[in-house]
Order: sequence, then C-alpha cells, then structure tokens
Amino acid sequence: MSDRIFDRTRPAASRTRAVAGRVPRALPWLAGVSVAYVLVQLALVVPGTGLGWDETVYTSQVSGSVPAAFFSAPRARGITFLAAPVAELTRSTLALRVWMALLSGVGLFVALWVWRKLLPVRVLVLAGGLFAGLWITLYYGPQVMPNLWDAYGVLLAVGCFLRAARDRGDRAALVGLAAGVAVAGLMRPPDAVWLAMPLVGAALLVREWRRPALVAVVAVGLVLGCGEWVVEAFVRYGGLAERLRLGSDIQGGMGRHFAVDDQIRALDGRALCRPCDIPWRHRITSVWFFALPVPAVAGAVAARRAGRRATALLPLVVAAFLAVPYLFLIDYAAPRFLLPAYALLALPVADCLWWVVTGPGGRLRLVAATLVAVALCGHLAVQFSVLTHIVHDNRLQRAVNDSIADRLRQAGVRPPCMITGDSSVLIAFYSGCASREMGGADASITPDGVRAMAGHKPVAVLVKKGRQPPAFAREWRVVQLRDGAPFRGYRAYVSA
Repeated sequence: MSDRIFDRTRPAASRTRAVAGRVPRALPWLAGVSVAYVLVQLALVVPGTGLGWDETVYTSQVSGSVPAAFFSAPRARGITFLAAPVAELTRSTLALRVWMALLSGVGLFVALWVWRKLLPVRVLVLAGGLFAGLWITLYYGPQVMPNLWDAYGVLLAVGCFLRAARDRGDRAALVGLAAGVAVAGLMRPPDAVWLAMPLVGAALLVREWRRPALVAVVAVGLVLGCGEWVVEAFVRYGGLAERLRLGSDIQGGMGRHFAVDDQIRALDGRALCRPCDIPWRHRITSVWFFALPVPAVAGAVAARRAGRRATALLPLVVAAFLAVPYLFLIDYAAPRFLLPAYALLALPVADCLWWVVTGPGGRLRLVAATLVAVALCGHLAVQFSVLTHIVHDNRLQRAVNDSIADRLRQAGVRPPCMITGDSSVLIAFYSGCASREMGGADASITPDGVRAMAGHKPVAVLVKKGRQPPAFAREWRVVQLRDGAPFRGYRAYVSA
C-alpha cells in the first residue's frame, strides 16, 4: 500500500459537510434494501426448509429440548448465541428460520450503515442489493450458520477502520472496528486472523494511518472474538495447538491445495462439495464468478478517480486475504466460505456499475445503462434459478428426515433416547435424541458405552446399505428406513 491511498483531495470540513448532506437519505434506502432481503427470504427460502447437519450441531448446543451434539474442534460458538433466544424456547424450525431471517436483515443494514460516511448512497444501495441478491446470501440468511455473520463482521470492521483512519475524532468507528473484528472472531476465528492481517498492515504501512490506536483496537477485537474459542481449546481439546491440529485434520489437512475449480463447480447449488470431483455441467452458474475481478478492479479505479482513494483499495486487499484459505489451502469447497470476500467486493463492483452508467454522455449513456440493466437481470435470473433448485432439494431432504424420525418414534425410539452410526447427528436432532459417534473425528462414546446406554434408554444404530452393524447390535430389532438421498438403503438396529 502506498501513502497516496489516504484521501487528501478534500479537506475534512468539506468531507463532513458532504456526508451530512448524504446521511439523511441513507436511512430509507438502506432500510429498504434490508427489508427486501428479509422479504425474499421469507417468501422463497423459509417455508418448508429444514435444518442441515451443521445447523443441527449448532442449534443443539442451545436447544431447550434436544441434547447437545458433539462440538468438533474447528467450530466456534458465535452463531449459537444468535439462535439461542428461539432455540431455547421451541423446536419449531419455522420460528427459528423467521428469527434468523429477521436478524440477517438487521445485520445487513448495520454492516452497510457504517459505510454511509465513505460512499455515496447509490453505491451502497447497489452494493447491498448485489450482495443480498446472491443465492448464497439468500439461502444462508435464515440459517443457523456462521458465514454470513462473518461477512457482516468483516464489512463492519473494514468500514469502521477506514472511518477511524480518516477521522481521528470518530470514536464510534473505533468501537465499530473492535465489534466487527470480534463478530468475525466469534463466528470464524481463523477468518478474524486473516481479516486482522491486512488491517494491521494498513495501519503500519500507510503513513497517515499510523496510529497505535488502530492496531490496539484490532487486537482488542481479536481477543474479544477469539478469546472464548482459545479458552475452550485448553479446556476441551488439550490446548490451542492441538485444537488447530484437530481442526486441520477434520478439514482434510490445511496446506497447499488449489480449490478455485472446486468453488466454481459448487456454484451450481452445492452447499458442500467434498470431495469435489463432480463434472462441471451448469457453467452458466459460475459466469459471474469469472467476471467478478474485472468490475471489482475497475470500481476501485473509479473510486480513486472520484477522490475516494481510501475506499478504493483496502476492500480489495482484505477480500483477497479472506479468500486465500478457501481457494488455496483446503481441498474442498463450500460457496458460503467466500461470503466475506463477496461482501467486500460488492462495494467496488457497485462503484464500477454506476461509473459505467453515469460516465458517458448522450446516446452512449443509454446504451451503457441498457447493457448494465440486462446484465443485472441475467445475473439475478441465474441466482434465483440456483436458489430455487437448492431450496427444493432442502425441502425434499427435510421430508425424508421427518419420515425417518417418525419411523424411529414408531419403533420406540423416543426421548430420552440415543442414536449412533451413519448420519446420526442429523437424525438424532429430528428425533429429539442425543447423538454419539463411536469413531471418526466426532468420536465421543465406545461400543461398550453404547451397549450400557441401551440398558436404560432406547438406542438406535443407523447403518448404511452394504455395511454391517457393530457386533453388539446384530441381535437388535431391524427397522427399515425410508429411502431418500442420502439415506438409500438405510436401516436402524433398535435396542428396545
């Protein structure tokens, strides 16, 4: 970074007056984007969808009616705090979905609001719409998953960093900077570290930003956000190094892995692509991914020419840092991992689109506006097509999960009960049972422990087609379960 990044083209007083003229208009527009985001979720995503495997792990930690599932080393508890007010009171998936959707709208508004002193309202509104219009953002808005909230924390932190760097009297920005880093740390501790690196680097390398307060506030945010995760590492996992090692093992080993192609294939509506050895069939779903770097860089150039040098480069740099581990350090893909990078890149992309529309004069402006409108309509059509597909699959999966849970209840597996074996975490949550694994990364009970548990409560062992049950369960009653991806040929061995 160069010292020229800092915006010295306008005196602070004139910037303040210009911002004061913008702020009143920001509220209704940003609120409108956030409300629209929530309404689309409530209309298209919330009805009939069920909790996925990861969601059941997070929700069970704070549920008032379902025993907590095993909490593996890579996970952080931040998202459970948001789900707790509803999960503690009811098992209703609909209530939980509505609650999380409403919160996601509030989060989007706050994350955009802090940028109102840095960017024109029209750029912010378009950026918010671009980010909220991604199928990934819409699908995970009402879910009990940390990645969207990680993105909000990142957006909050970078915006507040730029405000605090520009105006040393903006104490609210310092608070927001600490809060943004803390939110990222609560949701995804490794992401908070990747976020802190470019922020600290900017505070040290850019002469006008060399303030001990900025570095200190970022450090405070890291401690607040990651502190619980670090303490838990020593309490439950044998120390921080051991937790990091376990987390790396569970994720297939962190190292040099080229996962860009995995992310591209996953954009056709795959929540998780692991192993990601599938054919690349629906190529239209990833066109926007290939196009993204061009308007992002062009938008940074446009912002710099408009006298907003401070906001031109830092979002690009931070987005690149946040994308590195998910593009080059793991050997699988989940589109949600890149939500923080997409949130930041939406800002320069919006800047670019407005520059294209308003830059030319005469007939060229009309042509440019038409081309941008057509491109955006095509982009949204693709996003909503993928969203419809993945929501449909989720609803089908929920029907299967509910059917399996009903079948187990008919077989006598009712709370208090325990389920172990293949996919036990998911089915146990739907059944209201505890889940325990006898092997693998989530191992938390021995075969002798399962046999002992069966002596005083119903126990079911789930077995895939073609596999044999453990020796102690071979004489138990066999219950055939409903077929449905990914449960084809599953059967349960029930102790009672």
